[in-house]
Amino acid sequence: MTSETPAAIDAQAEVSADPPTPKGGRSSRVNWLLILGVSFVVTLAALILFPPFDKHEPEADCDYPVCYINGTLELVAPEPIWPEAAVEEFHHNEEAGIKPPLITWDISITNTILTMWIVSLVMIVALLLLTRKRDMVPGRAQNAIEALYDGLQGFGLSLGGPRAKKYIPLFVILFIYILLCNWSGLLPFVGRIPLFRAPTSDVNITVGLALVSFAIFQIEGVRALGFGGYFGKFLPFGEFRKGIGTGVIALFVGLIELMLEFVKPLTLSMRLFGNIYGGEVALGVILALTLAFIPVALYGLELMLNAVQALIFSVLTLMFILAAIEGHHDEHEAEADADQPMGTPVGIDDLDRVVAPAH
Repeated sequence: MTSETPAAIDAQAEVSADPPTPKGGRSSRVNWLLILGVSFVVTLAALILFPPFDKHEPEADCDYPVCYINGTLELVAPEPIWPEAAVEEFHHNEEAGIKPPLITWDISITNTILTMWIVSLVMIVALLLLTRKRDMVPGRAQNAIEALYDGLQGFGLSLGGPRAKKYIPLFVILFIYILLCNWSGLLPFVGRIPLFRAPTSDVNITVGLALVSFAIFQIEGVRALGFGGYFGKFLPFGEFRKGIGTGVIALFVGLIELMLEFVKPLTLSMRLFGNIYGGEVALGVILALTLAFIPVALYGLELMLNAVQALIFSVLTLMFILAAIEGHHDEHEAEADADQPMGTPVGIDDLDRVVAPAH
C-alpha cells in the first residue's frame, strides 16, 4: 500500500474538482450565426410574400429605397376593416391626401381592434391551458407561469408594500396583456398585412386602457375612503377650521391635485402610444433598408423597450391606485414618522398603536 502525502492528496482533489475547460466561444458564435441566418431567412420570406408597394399606385413599380420605406410605414390613425362605408371613406381620404383624425368617435372595427381581439383570445387560451392542471410537483408550463407570477408579485409588493397585495392580480394581468399587445407588432406579418397592426400603436387603444385604469383607481379610492373622504382630499373645506390662510392653501393644493388626476390617463396613454408607434416606425425604416444584422439588434432593443413600457404602465396603475386609497390621515402619519429622529423613545401611546392590531 502506497502512502501519499497530504499535499499530494490536496493537489489531486483540486484537479478532480476543477470543471472541464470550455471549448471557447465556438458555441456562442454558432448561436449568433444561427440567429442571424434565421433572421435573414424570415425577413427575406416576408419581403417576398408581402412585398412593399406604393399605397397611392399599387400597380406601379416600387423603387428602392423611398417606396420601400413608405410601403412599410403605417399612418398614425388605424385603418378600418368594417363597415364597408368606413373603409371606403378611409381610402378615399388617403387618396385625396386628407389625413384621417387621430382619435375617432365612430363605431368601426379597425385592424388594431382585430389584432387586440386575437391577442386577448391567445392570452385567455394560453392561461387556461397553463393553469388547468395544478399539481403539487409542477411541470414546466406550471412552473413557468408560477415563476412569472411570483416574480411580478414580489416586484409589486416591494414597490407598494402590504397594501398592494390586493391589486397584484390586476398588476400582473395588465403587464402580461400590454406586453403581448406590444410584442405582436414585432411579428413579420403584422404591419405588412392591412388586417393586422400592433394594438398599442393606436392611440385609441392606449386611451381606452388608460381610461379603464383611471376608472379603477377612482372607484377604489371611493371604496376605501368613502365618497366624502376621497373627494375631501381635493376639496378640503374642513381645513378652514384651522384658519383662513390654511384653508385657502389647502384648497389651492387640492384643486391642483384634482387637475393632476385628469392628467394621469393622458400621460399613461401617450407614453405607451408614442414609444410603441415610434418603435414601429424605426423598425419599418431599418427593415426596408437592410435585411439581417441591424434588424436583429433592433428587434432585441424593441423586445426590451416594449417590456419596459408594459411594466411602466402597470406599475403606474398600481401606484395610482395606492395613492387613491391613501387618506390625509395616512399621509400625516407618514410625515410624522419621517420627521421623528432616530433613537427617539417610543411612548405608551405609540406602543398601544403598534400592539393593538396584534390582538
